[in-house]
Amino acid sequence: MINDIIGFIAILATAYVFGKIISKIKLPAILGWLIIGIIFGPYLGELVSLDFINNKYYKIFIHAFECFAGVMIGNEINFQKLKSSGKSLIITTLFQSLGTFIVVSCFFLVTFLIAGKPLYLAFIFGGIALATAPAPALSIVKQYKTDGPVTRTLIPMAALDDIVGVIVFFTVISIVSIYLGSGSIAWWEIILMVLLPFVIGIFTGLMCSLLTKLSKNKIVNLLIMILFLLISVAIGVLCDKFIFGSSTLNYLLIGMAFAATITNLIPKEKYEETSKCFDPILSLSLIIVIVNLGMPLNYKDVAGAGLFTFIYILSRALGKIGGAFLGSHICKSDKNIQKYLGLTLLPHSGVSLVFTGIAVNTISSVDPTSATIIQGTIVAAAIINEIIAVILAKVAFAKAGELNKVP
Repeated sequence: MINDIIGFIAILATAYVFGKIISKIKLPAILGWLIIGIIFGPYLGELVSLDFINNKYYKIFIHAFECFAGVMIGNEINFQKLKSSGKSLIITTLFQSLGTFIVVSCFFLVTFLIAGKPLYLAFIFGGIALATAPAPALSIVKQYKTDGPVTRTLIPMAALDDIVGVIVFFTVISIVSIYLGSGSIAWWEIILMVLLPFVIGIFTGLMCSLLTKLSKNKIVNLLIMILFLLISVAIGVLCDKFIFGSSTLNYLLIGMAFAATITNLIPKEKYEETSKCFDPILSLSLIIVIVNLGMPLNYKDVAGAGLFTFIYILSRALGKIGGAFLGSHICKSDKNIQKYLGLTLLPHSGVSLVFTGIAVNTISSVDPTSATIIQGTIVAAAIINEIIAVILAKVAFAKAGELNKVP
């Protein structure tokens, strides 16, 4: 275990340096973080073992930093700012999320019909495909200091996208479970998966706000904020253990709900002062979360990538880009949102791997061949898509004229 901890610290340090090198050639630093995670993870460099990244204490550690990273999303959810764009945000989110589910499912219905594979797999692929991974997009926003209509739409949409993703994916898995006779996920579990992150984040955010209002020292306010974020993580871990029996909750959403509560309750100047103090922790959190996305990816799966992987990447991109364009066009959103928002929604690996693990566990006992198809396709797609997606996201922000807008 000590060797694994030392190895993990070495991976983080290397990722930080390599990210700096990558950024010098005008590419997102996240690309460097992700590549280092893959290269030195348990499948290649073996600086850490597979047992280490599957250890429950390591997972709790990662959940804490996911929660910290979620603060960046919550900072942008100011209800006064969202009043004018709230309706269009929801409509565009539904179009690009559900549009992706429909497009990917239809592509695979045709593919599996021709290939003679079980057709229910098409809907599992559609359910996995519709969610967006917020952390990669957030790291690009932070690195390039982006601001503008696309950035201000993307950040809250990344959170809404995950909510829709959880609802659709677990509904599909529940129906497939019943169809296969492998047991089903109860309806109340789906509701709790969606609601609990918000309940936890809002509750701890309220407590934090009350104490922060009494303090005038920015360091004390920072410590209060960190304390209640850790309390949020602890509550989430307890809910995972005693309600779901596994790591199920979205800790990015917990951090988002926490920060959104604070930013709407305490004076703007005081919160901005605390946020600046929190900024180094946020930067570290993004590196840790992205490196963690890379480490479970097996480079050998890229070599085994075939037609299903290509179809998955292509159909998901069509769904995201087309759905974002159609939804924003109907809402008469800014032209740059219509043109470029979809490209910023392509990062995917964290959410896709969680959903893939659940899908594989659900069907492996009754249909192991199909479980292998799901795992091989999505893991290969996660590696290939993530490298392409972060580059395209940066291009989208550049085309929208939103790079380096924050002083």
